[in-house]
Amino acid sequence: MNKEELMLRKRLIELSNQAYQRDIVTFSDFLNLNELNILHTTPKDQFPVAYETYGGYDTAERQMVAFLPDALCYEYFYPMKTVIIEPLNLNFSESLTHRDYLGALMNLGIERSRMGDILIDGQRAIVFVKPEIADFIADNLTRIRHTTVQTKIQEPGDISYEPKYQQIKGTVPSVRLDTILSVAYPLSRSKLTAYIQAGKVFVNGKLITSNGCHLKEEDFISVRGLGRIMYEETIAATKKGRYMVTVRKYI
Repeated sequence: MNKEELMLRKRLIELSNQAYQRDIVTFSDFLNLNELNILHTTPKDQFPVAYETYGGYDTAERQMVAFLPDALCYEYFYPMKTVIIEPLNLNFSESLTHRDYLGALMNLGIERSRMGDILIDGQRAIVFVKPEIADFIADNLTRIRHTTVQTKIQEPGDISYEPKYQQIKGTVPSVRLDTILSVAYPLSRSKLTAYIQAGKVFVNGKLITSNGCHLKEEDFISVRGLGRIMYEETIAATKKGRYMVTVRKYI
């Protein structure tokens, strides 16, 4: 673990201690997959209170951590807003990508840790951000590439967004990480193994480097460079001892 990773672990432990000592809910910034893995692999006895993670919607990749005091007796809300970015004039708008939106936001001087996922929903983008930068983005983001844009701020619960996915069925000899990946991605076993061993595969936010990791139904799998899938369920066993499974591949 390098110096930055050690500092993050220390910060997470400090937030957990604050929640315990002050009897309040404390929150982290948005964490990426590597940072979430540090959270999930930190020994539980280092955290005096329980924690939950959330990124604004159910399948979010970048998430905040909430450290929860044991005697929590009130409702709490994650400190985040959504900024909706839309072309001012649809007739003169370009087809903007995730990279375009992220680049424009970073050019405003915003740290990546203050922003969660950026969702492309048709000709608009939905960006989850910390509350203190929402107004700044709304006031200063006026153009992305050659497209003039407008913004509005909403609460995460007020947005309507359903992730698009493709359901794929396949048969596998066992419900392991490498076999489930082979259903979603038509790559050779050696290439999939290389992704896993290179530290590019995360299951429910935890880095997995073993091909033989057994999966549970509704496990989320993120593969850097390939995307995200969810192992839905095993439908049936075949006469030859294989398993018919379904996988969601997010588009």
